[in-house]
Amino acid sequence: MGVLEGRVALITGAGSGIGKGVLQRFVEEGSRAVVVERMADRVDQLRGEFGEEVAVFHGDVSRLEDNKAAVAEAIRVFGQLDIFVGNAGIFDQFITLADFPEDKLGDAFDEQMAVNAKGILFGAKAAHEELAKTQGCMVFTASVASFNSGGGGVLYTASKHAVLGMIRQLASELAPDVRVNGVAPGGVATDLRGLETLDQHLSSHSSRPENVERVRANAPMQRALYPDDLVGSYLFLACKELSGTITGTTVLNDSGSSLRVRRPAPTT
Repeated sequence: MGVLEGRVALITGAGSGIGKGVLQRFVEEGSRAVVVERMADRVDQLRGEFGEEVAVFHGDVSRLEDNKAAVAEAIRVFGQLDIFVGNAGIFDQFITLADFPEDKLGDAFDEQMAVNAKGILFGAKAAHEELAKTQGCMVFTASVASFNSGGGGVLYTASKHAVLGMIRQLASELAPDVRVNGVAPGGVATDLRGLETLDQHLSSHSSRPENVERVRANAPMQRALYPDDLVGSYLFLACKELSGTITGTTVLNDSGSSLRVRRPAPTT
């Protein structure tokens, strides 16, 4: 019997990468799930891979109506909602402010925030009343970029700082009925697409072999991260028997990459 037996999760961005890894592990641990995915080919793939334990909802997390419909689907199909995993995200591929085309800056900002920040806010708004009924929880995907510079460009970093702020504020507002926590991955080899405004949306910077090797080489643990390296953190925070007194916390899972580099002692 899994640690999530009898629970129902709503997971956004579960068509690939971290979201799909979390979905797979939650199902293995006994959870049923509704997933929200906006890419039609991934929707079809998910429906082919998972059986009746997973309901796939084709929607856009940046629309409040789609988030509300996904929550309603969870109640219609499974009768309850225990866990909301706000994971859907896009990346700015480290573009600097100096390199940003002026005519695209405003639209790119809106696109970045619509998915990474507003998507989580709308999901939380849609889900919190049902989660309160089950004394449930929210787990958001933050980032090393939630804490410091260098984890992305200025837009991505701003969006992930916003996620960290929402984790802390919502944990305070929704207690004691709903716990709110986050997982902050370092660089992960996954299909994290870029901004459509900048024509980055057809490729993933994070999965390129040279970037995976760079992440590995710069990490004290000498390991590049893959989705399976992260799912245990989500499972821990989602399971009330394991983390029932934890809220407002973000688990940093980055192979040690955000640690300061050890410097040799000065010679005399």
